[in-house]
Amino acid sequence: MASALNALQFGAVIACPTEAVWGLSADPGSEPAVQQILDLKQRPVEKGLILVAAAEAQLEFLLSDLAPEQRALLHASWPGPNTWLVPHGGRVPSWVCGSHATVAVRVSDHPGVAQLCDAFGGPLVSTSANPAGADPAMNAGQVLAYFGDSAVHIVPGELGGSGRPSQIRDLAGNIIRA
Repeated sequence: MASALNALQFGAVIACPTEAVWGLSADPGSEPAVQQILDLKQRPVEKGLILVAAAEAQLEFLLSDLAPEQRALLHASWPGPNTWLVPHGGRVPSWVCGSHATVAVRVSDHPGVAQLCDAFGGPLVSTSANPAGADPAMNAGQVLAYFGDSAVHIVPGELGGSGRPSQIRDLAGNIIRA
């Protein structure tokens, strides 16, 4: 864990197991680190990325303006494999939210992800570990096959019990990604 935290603090990209697939993560405040993720994935910045957290408190800067019934929706679904689109109000860098007025947020129930976010002291950027159009990596070997050992810092661990990547919903409850 110490080496992963050190990597994050120095602007590196880490690869770690999540609830369903291996993911790439970085400090959301580091534009070069997030750009490295986008380059590795061959993903346009306009699409935006997910912020994953260990607890709702780490996302409070984004949740504080939500209506009580909206907060209740999120609270009832977390921690777990449920990602929500919430208005960012300019509080998230463009390299994280892309061209959107919302940003995707999730409180993870994966112990390793939660431990990383706790150690880091806030949310991390999170996205599946795969180039655009390829299947997400299911183990460290696949991450290395996709990106090589010099591109990412591998955080050992096991996948969680979810069979698929998180569902993404908007605040009206509409499913954006099943």
